[in-house]
Amino acid sequence: MQTAREAECRLLHDAVEQAQQGDERAFRTVYQTLHPRLLAYARALVGATEAEDVLSDSWLQIARDLHKFRGDGAGFHGWCSRIVRNRALDHIRWHKRRPEAPDDLSAILERPAPDDTSEQALDTLGTERAMALVAQLPQQQAEAVILLAVVGLDAKRAAGILGKRVGAVRTAAHRGIRKLSGLVAESAHT
Repeated sequence: MQTAREAECRLLHDAVEQAQQGDERAFRTVYQTLHPRLLAYARALVGATEAEDVLSDSWLQIARDLHKFRGDGAGFHGWCSRIVRNRALDHIRWHKRRPEAPDDLSAILERPAPDDTSEQALDTLGTERAMALVAQLPQQQAEAVILLAVVGLDAKRAAGILGKRVGAVRTAAHRGIRKLSGLVAESAHT
């Protein structure tokens, strides 16, 4: 019997092959399958406000280089995660070299949001709280936890993205999850 992860990898593999042949519907399937996890990863790397920009750049590169990819669905997932990580690191380096001048934000703050619903607000609060806890982890632990638990990669692919040994990624994720457990317990008591 096929696990959910195996079924998703198979679906992704088939969609990638079809998208490489120019099938727009298949590319939409690829996008819808991976976008939420890649967005969570980008948020962990650059923060919620910059994540959409990083992910937009990433999807442009993914679409541009799609024909170059060779491998299965899990490999494609890892390939996309590496692109997101590289775009995020480029983004961070760029902003370190060019600090932003403060702008007058009063006009922006008064504009209504396009999708202002209470459900979205609650989802965002839950995600923001979780990401705030992950942000308290050392970077290696945070990236390992995000790649394994949120993005859904296996330890081998996460290790390839991070340039670490598989055991080091598993250890970092284990320590990160253990520390997150303590942080959640702490926040429950306050």
